[in-house]
Amino acid sequence: MTAAQKETAAKDTRVREDMELQVLVAAVNEEVNNLAEKMHLETEAVIVNQCDHFGYQEYLHAGKRIQCFNTAERGVGRSRNQALMRADKELCLFSDEDIAFYPGYGEVIKKVFEKNQDADIITFNFKVDPSRRTYYNQAERRIRWYNYGRYPTYAVAARTKALHKANVSFSLLFGGGAKYSNGEDSLFLHDCLKKACICTRQWMKLAGRSTGNLPGLRGIIINFLLTGGFYIIIFTEGWQRFFH
Repeated sequence: MTAAQKETAAKDTRVREDMELQVLVAAVNEEVNNLAEKMHLETEAVIVNQCDHFGYQEYLHAGKRIQCFNTAERGVGRSRNQALMRADKELCLFSDEDIAFYPGYGEVIKKVFEKNQDADIITFNFKVDPSRRTYYNQAERRIRWYNYGRYPTYAVAARTKALHKANVSFSLLFGGGAKYSNGEDSLFLHDCLKKACICTRQWMKLAGRSTGNLPGLRGIIINFLLTGGFYIIIFTEGWQRFFH
């Protein structure tokens, strides 16, 4: 599909007025009052911020409700599970505090889900440093057991009811702040596929991500060796090209 055809297809899809998106943010030691502006949020959001205290606050940003849960717990899986548990809009998008969204990201996501009625989960592109990139979606395609492992959680958007119905959650053993510091994203998508969720990928780019706290392939391999090899490395460029 050419660039012009992609643009035409995106414009032709009409979005229901009652379709809403909620961004589910996992943050660490952030000033939540400024985080919505920093991330350029245009939709509602649930922010779970791991810090040194427990608390709750909410505010409006760009006319949208931002719910903030401060917690003294640790582990990105805990934050994502808490956010998913509280998600109550039709669509949700997982995110991290260092994502800066492009204008209109919410409409892009809603149009794609409206066009793909069978899809429960859709992954999108994000701008990251090429040396740290584990995937790049060039076209629409199904995600299956042989290619699910390269997608980070922040690339994942979903129908909230589908995730709740499947009763899926993030591992508390894997991911930042846990015993094994990577792999929770692959395990989550594995469980979604196991529960018969229909997963697809799309070529649209939603946002950019800073490179300050990303491990990259080298960091993932080092962690793999130090933690006893409890998850499979499937992030190499060769693997990506073979199963693209």
